[in-house]
Amino acid sequence: MIYSILCVDKNYGIGKNNDLLFRLPKDMAFFKEKTLGHMVFLGENTFLSFPHQKPLKDRINVVLSKGVHDYPNVINIHDFNEFISLLREKGKDEDVFVIGGASIYHQTLPYVDYVYLTKVDADGEATVFFDNLDKLDNFECIEKSEPVMDGIYPIRFCLYKRLK
Repeated sequence: MIYSILCVDKNYGIGKNNDLLFRLPKDMAFFKEKTLGHMVFLGENTFLSFPHQKPLKDRINVVLSKGVHDYPNVINIHDFNEFISLLREKGKDEDVFVIGGASIYHQTLPYVDYVYLTKVDADGEATVFFDNLDKLDNFECIEKSEPVMDGIYPIRFCLYKRLK
């Protein structure tokens, strides 16, 4: 299965200045629990935003980069069609996760089976947004947690399924 996993504010904002909108320990733990041991697909800017530009531990990191940069300890891909081919191929036999950034989320959405979406009931003053799944006909929320506090923010863990 192919999953996207991300956190959005109440306006479906996901980022600002190539960074997350919020620092949420419960959301980070959820992200780690879901992606650990799996293949993650991400864009170059997201990879460069990681501390020391190191791949996520205990996951196979597949990085799509626009240029000719090859980063150590990741699978480097420089062609979007090749990136999508690998995503679809691996997603047939195992769970794989799209983890950003905004352009990667948007371009891979047609291939995604499920979206793990952490919704924060706050305005993060985002400059980058995700597609509003609540307004799309081809996605349906199939699970929604009760609100929990993560630091000072109320959040909900939601799971959306692509309708076939």
